[in-house]
Amino acid sequence: MAAMSYLSVIERYHEYEHLVHELLESILIGVGDINLFEQPISAKIFEDMAISYPFVELIYLLDEQGMQICPNISVINQQVKLMACGHHVDRSQRPYFTQLTAIDTVHITRPYLSNSGGGLCLSASQMIKSASGQVVIVVIDVNLTRLIEFMMGDSARRKMSPFFKSIYTAIVLCLFVLVSVLMWTVIRDIYALFSQISATHDPLQPFGIIIFLTLALAIFDLGKTILEEEVLMHKDIFRHSSTRRTITRFISTILIAISIEALLTMFKASLGEKQYIEPAILMMLAVVGLLVGLGIYVYLGAKAELLLTQAQVGKHTRRVQTKNE
Repeated sequence: MAAMSYLSVIERYHEYEHLVHELLESILIGVGDINLFEQPISAKIFEDMAISYPFVELIYLLDEQGMQICPNISVINQQVKLMACGHHVDRSQRPYFTQLTAIDTVHITRPYLSNSGGGLCLSASQMIKSASGQVVIVVIDVNLTRLIEFMMGDSARRKMSPFFKSIYTAIVLCLFVLVSVLMWTVIRDIYALFSQISATHDPLQPFGIIIFLTLALAIFDLGKTILEEEVLMHKDIFRHSSTRRTITRFISTILIAISIEALLTMFKASLGEKQYIEPAILMMLAVVGLLVGLGIYVYLGAKAELLLTQAQVGKHTRRVQTKNE
């Protein structure tokens, strides 16, 4: 359960762009207070906002010429701190300044890589005018990944990710230990096979070695799948494709193991062990059944997700058309 990739963040942003903009507009309207015109600016003005919206990273004020008129107000672990940098920095070329057109309007930039945090972020700005005619532009930088998690209700689960990762890692290590034990058994049996006198050689003994190898392969592939899906990669539990990918990889591992076992059992039957014919046929039928079931599951899952995506796109299109009208 690694952090969301940039591709996943951008996809989710485009999916919820309208809602993201509405949320940021409501935040800016909430902080547009007369206290912003007090000098020097106090970080206490933004404390409630930092507690309510953990995705906010940076807040600062600009004058009418785009010059920053206060130090950066940073939000770290929902604690508001007045930084010693940013004051008197010229931001007149930034899009959150140049594209503001009127008083009390809000402009929200496209996603971009933050110079301070290094991740994807958005900047939202609003021009506010006091009763005396003084103009201040409020700019808020938000972490786009945390904003998406906040909107999807995923923030609490992400806090538990280190605990989940440690459990999955321990399980994977135990599986790899079992693989090591099986491989040691295989090496020992191969050594014993070559040490035997050819007159007493059992022609079925190599099949036992292959069974241990197959079991080691299946367990290793299972551990690798868990490690990749739950520890190293980001798993979006809100997408059906993510769950479908995990199930597909898991069933594929079982299919490979059963197929090899069925083939070995068939070879034993061909060497004169007639009692293995029926189990081999049944295992082959089980492989075919699993394969057909997996194909149906993947097809229906992909079709359902396509219909869901089309419905969401249609809803977004209707919303944009209504807004334009």
